[in-house]
Amino acid sequence: MIGIFKTNIDNPDARQQMIQAIASSFSVGSCHVDLDDCDKVLRIADLQVEENIIIEFVQKQGFLCQVLE
Repeated sequence: MIGIFKTNIDNPDARQQMIQAIASSFSVGSCHVDLDDCDKVLRIADLQVEENIIIEFVQKQGFLCQVLE
């Protein structure tokens, strides 16, 4: 499954921190945050957990996160 989320991650340091946190906590294929997109899209390939678990995890890191409609 591919997870696509709207976030407020807005700088390279925060992006790197979040990608590392996700990669070390979950089994994922790849993870990317598009800082140039207005929705700061977080895309996670080969997601093995429910989307709500990722949302809660990102929010606990201090960022907004919701499924991108």
